[in-house]
Amino acid sequence: MCGIAGVVEWGGRPIDPGLPARFCQALRHRGPDEEGAWVSQAAPGSREASVALAHARLSIIDLAGGRQPMASPDGALQIVFNGEIYNYRELRGELAAAGYPFRTHSDTEVILQAYAAFGSACVARLRGMFALALWDGPRRRLVLARDRAGKKPLVYAQRGDRIAFASELQALLQDPEVPAELDPSALHHYLTLLCIPAPWTAFTGIRKLPPGHLAIVEGGALRLERYWQPDPAVKRQATEREAARELRERLEESVRLRLISDVPVGAFLSGGLDSSIVVATMASVSPEPVQTFSIGFAESSFNELPFARRVAARYRTRHTEFLVTPDAAAVMPRLIRHYGEPFADSSAVPTYYVAECARQFVKVVLSGDGGDELFGGYNRHLAMRWADRYHRLPRPVRAGLFDPMWRHWPEWLDVRLGTLSLRRFLRGLPLSRRERMVAWMEGFDEAAKRRLCTEDRLASLNGANTLDYLDPLWGPVQSLDGVDALTWVDFQWYLPNDLLVKVDIAAMAHGLEVRSPWLDHPLVEFAMRLPARFKVRGRALKYLPRRAWGRELPPEVLRHRKQGFAVPLAAWLRGPLQDWMRDLVGSPQARSRGLFEPRMVERLVEEHAAGRKDWSQQLWALMMLELWFRWLRDARQTSGAEMPAGECA
Repeated sequence: MCGIAGVVEWGGRPIDPGLPARFCQALRHRGPDEEGAWVSQAAPGSREASVALAHARLSIIDLAGGRQPMASPDGALQIVFNGEIYNYRELRGELAAAGYPFRTHSDTEVILQAYAAFGSACVARLRGMFALALWDGPRRRLVLARDRAGKKPLVYAQRGDRIAFASELQALLQDPEVPAELDPSALHHYLTLLCIPAPWTAFTGIRKLPPGHLAIVEGGALRLERYWQPDPAVKRQATEREAARELRERLEESVRLRLISDVPVGAFLSGGLDSSIVVATMASVSPEPVQTFSIGFAESSFNELPFARRVAARYRTRHTEFLVTPDAAAVMPRLIRHYGEPFADSSAVPTYYVAECARQFVKVVLSGDGGDELFGGYNRHLAMRWADRYHRLPRPVRAGLFDPMWRHWPEWLDVRLGTLSLRRFLRGLPLSRRERMVAWMEGFDEAAKRRLCTEDRLASLNGANTLDYLDPLWGPVQSLDGVDALTWVDFQWYLPNDLLVKVDIAAMAHGLEVRSPWLDHPLVEFAMRLPARFKVRGRALKYLPRRAWGRELPPEVLRHRKQGFAVPLAAWLRGPLQDWMRDLVGSPQARSRGLFEPRMVERLVEEHAAGRKDWSQQLWALMMLELWFRWLRDARQTSGAEMPAGECA
């Protein structure tokens, strides 16, 4: 696990020789063990390309031989790579038998030789998580690639015949030729989705490489290619027993592969079903006791430590806990620097601290990420099924009775159904699938954004609508069961744009590698082919995992309602964090940006502080946005590069 960055300049213009060192400095947290760079300057006026590659290494496999950038034996190919390839031994054997030489035991060299054998199609043969950049000297070609699920990040900026790329935005901004101008569309989507989805970033000139994609750049011309996408409409027939047995076999294989390491491996243990199953599987295949790490809160309704302790005791793990307090939110200015753009998932706070805790003992942990998205683990999956049934009622019944209910539902009676409140559920009932999914998850809806944003900000959006971004995701699943459709959309946008970003950035801030057994791509393809009845049955979420491991896990864990790393944010913003909130969103700095109507921001603050409404998600989004503006101002002033005009005063 590492940090990568680089620049390719076609047309004979040289690259600043100090740039790789600045890249490495910005990425040192991702790779504290070793740094490397490779620079090739083209002759002035030639048709060759100038190339600079930088790498900050976290040593996990082949500690002595895995240094990067790494060259092919003839020096024609150069690679920087972030991630782990779990089938590298099998690929190495295949390539060695075909005559390709190897000098190391690293997975990085396997990618190099796989490219020599198969070209850019080699990425489809890689099983694991990765973001990589490969320079093909003879073809003067740059190949960028990102893994199927989007576990590893990669951002890039193209300007004329020059392209720069990096693992994180803060590293990319070390290049003074990368523009840092605010993208109004990205801000618009952020206010609704609470994160900025690929391909956008907060900056107009910078884009994220989408999961499962290649970017091939030749002569300054870039083309995107999608190399993997499962078909959600293809379903398989299997009995419940057969499906449960196959799920166990596939997850066990996935866990075994992710235990390959030359350094100690542990596990995050939330007390929820997915991480508990991973720990149970690790305990069954590992000769040593598993090291587990959990976080909790003083607020009992958010604290899952008792469930994590039951699992740790059942499997005799070496267990470590950390209690998160409201003071922990002070870490957000530091995290914003790592995200490099606004990010409003408040569970980034406990994720940061459980990663910090784990890093004191291990370099690698396994997590339960992906189980909810693949097997229907959220209350919205159950709600989608109920809503689909509701839409089969006669229209007069819906219009006359149920549709008006959410408008008259009293705020004080807004019972929470996990992450979904009853009021939100009722509000989404009359809407189409794509509209109700957003209504159940959004921060600010379109109407709220129109009230919040100033006239100048609204004019800059040209009628942009976040629902339009989500439309293409629903295309392949319009005719499917609602649970299948929602799990597909969750996998396509929520998982890679929110959850995996949160985990990667929060963990790599400490140089900790997180591996996700549920996201092994053969297991993902298996889950996508399962009929919806194996995911949600009756009121049971994640039916098949419960069936497969029901006899092994503690009963209270099986019965426990999902919480994840949810933070008691509403209480924090009414109590110990209220002054901080007011200082951020109501400060003269924030008002001077001209983005939001001050009276609307003040209304959100006062209604939440008084307990009349819960605006915690929306206020947290505004707070993280203001923190980002302040970080960007300081970062650009330090580097001496241009700042977004009028945005970071």
